[in-house]
Amino acid sequence: MDRLTGAGRAFYHTAVSLLGIDIGTTGCKAAAYSVEGRCVGSAYREYPTLHEAPGRAELDSEAVWRSVQACIAEAASAASHDPVRALSVSSLGEAMTPVSRDRRILGRSILCSDTRGADYVDVFRSELGEEGFYRINPNILTPAYSMPKLAWLRDHEPELYRRADRFLLWSDLVGYLLGGEPITSCSHANRTLLFDIHGERWSEELLELSGIDPIKLPQVAPSGSIAGTVSPRIAAELGLPSDVTIVVGGHDQCCTALGAGVVRPGLAVCGTGTFECYAPAFAMPENPLEMYRLGLNIEHHVVPGLFLTFVYNQGGALVRWFRDTFAAGDGGADVYDRLTAEMPDDPTRLLALPYFEPTGPPAYVADAAGAIVGLTTDTTRGEILKAIMECVTLYFVESLATLRGLGLASGEFVAVGGGARSDAWLQIKADAFGVPFVRPRVTEAGALGAAILAGVATGIVDSFDGAVQQMTARERTFEPDPARHARYREKREVYARLYPALAGILANPHR
Repeated sequence: MDRLTGAGRAFYHTAVSLLGIDIGTTGCKAAAYSVEGRCVGSAYREYPTLHEAPGRAELDSEAVWRSVQACIAEAASAASHDPVRALSVSSLGEAMTPVSRDRRILGRSILCSDTRGADYVDVFRSELGEEGFYRINPNILTPAYSMPKLAWLRDHEPELYRRADRFLLWSDLVGYLLGGEPITSCSHANRTLLFDIHGERWSEELLELSGIDPIKLPQVAPSGSIAGTVSPRIAAELGLPSDVTIVVGGHDQCCTALGAGVVRPGLAVCGTGTFECYAPAFAMPENPLEMYRLGLNIEHHVVPGLFLTFVYNQGGALVRWFRDTFAAGDGGADVYDRLTAEMPDDPTRLLALPYFEPTGPPAYVADAAGAIVGLTTDTTRGEILKAIMECVTLYFVESLATLRGLGLASGEFVAVGGGARSDAWLQIKADAFGVPFVRPRVTEAGALGAAILAGVATGIVDSFDGAVQQMTARERTFEPDPARHARYREKREVYARLYPALAGILANPHR
């Protein structure tokens, strides 16, 4: 298979494909892409989240692994004319699975929403202080990460902890079960609370304070490192070629950013699913503590030299709530199209607060409720839906404005996820932010980002910039309307006063 280059791109005499695997909380996907970014085979499987006791949230790791294998086999079969050359994995963060030395799964993975181990975070808070901790691992201390769960298992299920050779995050686990070395990416290691982001290694100080044994953790390497080759037995079982390279993947938000083409500072990805998450790319700030004071984390991008932060709320869940509450009888696959057709063209007279559910950084509102203000007997459901989309968007306009003072402003956003299919919502975003929003050809970008990682690591694609040119394409750009942007600037000033005025009324400690 001879490699040729030309016009800044690499290609092969024999067609090959790159397999991206994306593992989420509720389902997994495997997709094979040609070096031109054409999907030549894909598959998806769902699996349940287990809630077997109050406060618990787990995945059955064996069931997820079976789903992953089924997806790989189906995608590989569809791509048989473009055989898979390399693969990488994008996955949720935090959740770790115990495995034996002979590559057997020993238990379930505990999700970030599981409340076990919450008290263990206090050891970092008491010994280092939140700011001192942030200097090592730039995350805001919460129980959502891996360390509290590992400490809980050590103290409450000591036999399982003893038997486990390692605890692996999902990207590492899949690579390991396929035949690679137990290696995690910097972006995933950051989700454990045990990682020194500046030294790009496990922190001896954090390990000592937490009492977690470092030999129980995977090795750490940058995304795009080589983790090994798919074992002959697994390759035969899944219908893969015998020499498929396993490449270290990354946290799903980071792989999604790569799949969206976010490979340089000044670009950002906007992902809309149940959660809406904005992730701007930047070089490490000279003073990272300024990010801490804004309530924002810092995490390695899968692209070398870049970092990401995450601002999110449950925007997609609010839109789905509106559909289920106000349009339950409409039915049909095009219900959102019909609803958005009822929305007015101009900004609404209504104001809404998006705190129907706890929201993430930088606001961290956990004990409030939502509000819709300005209703009259003339208000239509189209206006209410648009007000919800506006309030979700203005939350991010307000939140991301704080980054401009750090030189981290984004001049363009790439929209991915299910919400990216809505022309109406993307136009609201462009008008409110006053910058373009781009919808790429591939809006489910996590698997594509993992495939790009595999291609760059193996030299099938020359570079990340080259991969973006070759494998991603823009379907449509939504430009801001100057008049509507001016209206939204006025509306934002009122919006900024609304939550402080209503916070005491909306606070609900019994949520």
